[in-house]
Amino acid sequence: MRRFHLALGYTSLVLGIIGIVLPVLPTTPFVILAAWCFARSNPALAERLYKHPRFGALLTTWRDQRAIASRAKIYALLTLALSYVITVGLTRSPYVPFILAAIMGSVALYIVTRPSPQEMTADQEAGRD
Repeated sequence: MRRFHLALGYTSLVLGIIGIVLPVLPTTPFVILAAWCFARSNPALAERLYKHPRFGALLTTWRDQRAIASRAKIYALLTLALSYVITVGLTRSPYVPFILAAIMGSVALYIVTRPSPQEMTADQEAGRD
């Protein structure tokens, strides 16, 4: 099972990194999944992700508060909308727009309903370490 989690972690991390430049791939869920997998297969890799300058704050906020920053929510929603428009524009199927609307609408609803992060006090910061 350790090898499976490690492979899934690396795959998710690569997909998350690709998602930084491709709007059709969501970065955040893949990085969160990678951290989860690494925590089960190689805790040192998970710790590196939590300390990463780009992903660390996002992961820590998710782990500690189950929250998504407003900026990340806006980016995710804009990316979902752009992906929907592009896909619907490229497809000839009458069903794809409805299927995508249901899936992407559910994802958008989930994102919108996550809380925004709260500021942590110095005592909370010290207790986390």
